[in-house]
Amino acid sequence: MDIIKAPRGVRDVLPDESWKWAYVMDAARKVSNVFGYSEVHLPIFEHTELFARGIGDSTDVVEKEMYTFEDRSGRSLTLRPELTASMVRCYLEHGMSQKVQPVKMWSAGPMFRYERPQKGRYRQFWQLDVEALGSDAPEVDLEIISFAIYLFDMLGLSNLEVVVNSVGCPECRPTYRQALKDYVGSKFELLCPTCQNRFDRNPLRILDCKNEGCREIMKEAPGMTDYLCDECKEHFHRVKEGMSLLGIHYKEDKNLVRGLDYYTKTAFEVLSGELGAQNAVCGGGRYDNLAEAIGGPHVPGVGFAAGIERIVLTMEGQGCDFGPKPAIDVFVVTADDSAKRAALKLLYEIRQNRISVDMDYSGKSLGSQLKMASNKEARLACILGGTELQKGVVTVKDLASGSQEEVSRDSLVDYIRHSIAH
Repeated sequence: MDIIKAPRGVRDVLPDESWKWAYVMDAARKVSNVFGYSEVHLPIFEHTELFARGIGDSTDVVEKEMYTFEDRSGRSLTLRPELTASMVRCYLEHGMSQKVQPVKMWSAGPMFRYERPQKGRYRQFWQLDVEALGSDAPEVDLEIISFAIYLFDMLGLSNLEVVVNSVGCPECRPTYRQALKDYVGSKFELLCPTCQNRFDRNPLRILDCKNEGCREIMKEAPGMTDYLCDECKEHFHRVKEGMSLLGIHYKEDKNLVRGLDYYTKTAFEVLSGELGAQNAVCGGGRYDNLAEAIGGPHVPGVGFAAGIERIVLTMEGQGCDFGPKPAIDVFVVTADDSAKRAALKLLYEIRQNRISVDMDYSGKSLGSQLKMASNKEARLACILGGTELQKGVVTVKDLASGSQEEVSRDSLVDYIRHSIAH
């Protein structure tokens, strides 16, 4: 019988990598506290309608990428492909409009999209999601962008580029939509089949196509910023003015629309050269009409999402410091069964003092146990044998220097604590 392996497009995050994820998540938690964002935990699956109505039924996500299934009661449910729609649903369901606005929340966890696996992109992937709901002020857009930059600075990332655009609003977008159709219509036969299908349903999606031929055609396409209404134009001006004030380097990209239908006004990405063609470390923007699309009242919002895998890949590519790799402080080495019994009590006592410790349970030789201690990168080895038990001591070996000394059993924890602190 063949060994069952993980499905295509998903992977195991092993201990050699998971500690790097923990480092990124710890940094995200610290930045969230600095900016005043509270953590929430959201369901991994939602009613399919939430994403179909919220994200847009003409998007690649809804058309091609969602993992949708029926439960035993025949209800259509979908593994979440992103978190923003869930965040807005959470805000509406729990009456958060009664709280001080904007309500600032963040979350992290696995998302699911059926797409071609590639570097930094999997069918199950982890995302950090940061959202501010209940304010239409452009300064909140600026805060969201600066949150991302602050986080990436804390992680040591460099050579990142903020790309920004305005995708307008329902007032000014129809005029731009028609101008875009007029331009694309003369080149219709040159478009890929997907974009030909988008032409009538949602021509703005053509701007987001990854097909090289379509991208080349769209280089000369009209830009949304030439069609903005006065309100959108002023909003975009204040966001850019704020980034200049804060020293955030950015460039405008008239073709940046993001991949989801709910965006209005500000859209942005933070790009890195470390990830090849799929080079966005994070992306986001404003979505003032999303709450209405899923059946709620008007609730303006803005936020961003960042892939944990992509952040880690970018950090590795740039040689960023993840801090010290986790290692145990102490490894207990036993000479025989009587020493092993004493070691179990010793382990418990050391752990009660919040010092990390491990031991061998399989009866290996002293030499093999010391090798295990070195492989686990322990700082100290506490050796217990008949002589130590008789004398009421423990032989403590510094595995870096090789020096060792006998330490009274009663003062062992204090000795260990002092040793690992230096």
